[in-house]
This record gives sequence, C-alpha cells and structure tokens, in this order.
Amino acid sequence: MNAASSAAGENDAILDNINALVAEERALRERSTENLGLGADEQARLRSVEVRLDQCWDLLRQRRAKTEFGENPDEAAVRPPDEVEGYQG
Repeated sequence: MNAASSAAGENDAILDNINALVAEERALRERSTENLGLGADEQARLRSVEVRLDQCWDLLRQRRAKTEFGENPDEAAVRPPDEVEGYQG
C-alpha cells in the first residue's frame, strides 16, 4: 500500500467515526425531543459526542491540509477539547 492510499484509508476511518458519532448525536437529540429532555447521563454523553465530533472534523481538516501541501498527513494529531472548542468561526 502506498502513502496516498494509506492516507486515504485513514481519512475513511475518520469519516466512518464521524458518521457513527453523527448517528449517535441524532439519536440523542431525537430522544430529547420525544422525552422533553435528556437525563444527566444522556446530556453528558451528548456533550461528549459533540466534542469528539469537533475533534474528528479538525483532525480530518488537518490531514487534508497536510496532504494538499505535500506534508505527511500522519503527523496530524487530535487536539485537546479546549483548543478545538475554542475556535471562532
């Protein structure tokens, strides 16, 4: 397997993780509207899923940028939640 296909495979794995997290987030939000809210454990899990999603998207953007500029995408790293959550749009 060459570097490009390895990087693409890793990106696909990150996207699979994103899709699973999005599905869980949707299920929690749907449960919230059906039940007029979530319990404390479910609220904490929803917040955790939201943060993890932000981290995954950030990691994928880092990997794509490194690839675009001829750098090694494997040097991209998951950033801490406070850093990712502090970004301004």
